Amino acid sequence: MPTVLGQSAPPAWPYPRWRQRSGGDGGGRGGDAQGGGVPSGQDREWRCGMTTAYRADQVGSFLRPQELLEARYRGAPQEELRSLEDRHILRLLDRQRELGVDVFTDGELRRRNFMSDLMDSVEGFDFGEALPRSWKGEGKAPPASVTGVVVSRLRQVRRLTEHEVSFLRAHSPGPFKITLPSANQFPAIAFKKGVTDRVYRDHSELLWDIVPIVRREIEALVAEGVPYVQIDAPRYSYYIDPRWRQYVREEMGVEPEAALDEAIRADNACLEGLRGRGTVLAIHLCRGNNRSQWYAEGGYDPIAEKLFNQLQVDRFLLEYDDERSGTFEPLRFVPPDKTVVLGLVSTKRPEVESQETLLRRIEEASRYVPLDRLALSPQCGFASVMEGNLLSEDDQWAKLRLVVETARRVWG
Repeated sequence: MPTVLGQSAPPAWPYPRWRQRSGGDGGGRGGDAQGGGVPSGQDREWRCGMTTAYRADQVGSFLRPQELLEARYRGAPQEELRSLEDRHILRLLDRQRELGVDVFTDGELRRRNFMSDLMDSVEGFDFGEALPRSWKGEGKAPPASVTGVVVSRLRQVRRLTEHEVSFLRAHSPGPFKITLPSANQFPAIAFKKGVTDRVYRDHSELLWDIVPIVRREIEALVAEGVPYVQIDAPRYSYYIDPRWRQYVREEMGVEPEAALDEAIRADNACLEGLRGRGTVLAIHLCRGNNRSQWYAEGGYDPIAEKLFNQLQVDRFLLEYDDERSGTFEPLRFVPPDKTVVLGLVSTKRPEVESQETLLRRIEEASRYVPLDRLALSPQCGFASVMEGNLLSEDDQWAKLRLVVETARRVWG
């Protein structure tokens, strides 16, 4: 496959220079130890804010080191946890640099799960409570319980990700992403009948109390010049799986199409007016990811036309690692101003995929979205919950290396 990205002269760089912790070219990104110097061609692309420049992408979370897990389990003091987190995040950033990824993450190592940044920043959750969830798959370990039921009116007490941003701004070898949970996540998992409805009339009222919290955080990240913000929104899988569509109708008391429309309005309320201001805005969709297990299945067909056209994002990160995700045909609805990141590499299984299979599947997808608006990533994070999926760190890095090497082969 040919390289499709061209080079063009960049405008003035609107973001802070990234501090390099080692000399040389920083893994192909140019500049001296302070982040100065002439940027490489790859740098020029992400400095231009091109959403397609992040060809070798990643969803966000990495496996937690055992000593960090043990510290959390025994309730270690915050100072000890922060020191462990800092040390291991630096290690992860170095490994990502060595592999040559296009965008860096802190692996969500400071979180209990991919949503806990919000739950830890807002009063009103009872972490002794959790809604039951049935998981599927071949995982040999029981899924981790995701606790947190709303028991009082929500009150935000601090920023969600400010502490994560400051560390990445100081230490990331290149452009970084910050992930946030979709506001839609919480009514589905934190609204318990007989408890939450004492303070919120229904799921919808809770949803619209969470929207401004997420909106303020995204606004702050854009204003600070964070290069890439990603919303994680697995709840859209409720509208592609007949079993969960029935759940929406019977348990939440809403017709699935009406609930889908409201979900899109809620995410757009968090994003409206923020595209084109120097930050790539993305949304990630999956079907559940907990200890290598999942809870939904089905292709994107029932939601594709509405979702791809109406969501005010630059980039869709879509799970496509096995037959549960359906075909690429729904991608025909993606408009020409949006990029699709194909999640072709599984984070649920240790077996490393064949590069030839990935190349073939990228070619198949390019029948619906031109190659210059495609990118590649794993299908989800490696540890959406801190206990992580059932593979090793070596497996994790081998899969990320495959993403990078395949992206370079396709796009140069």
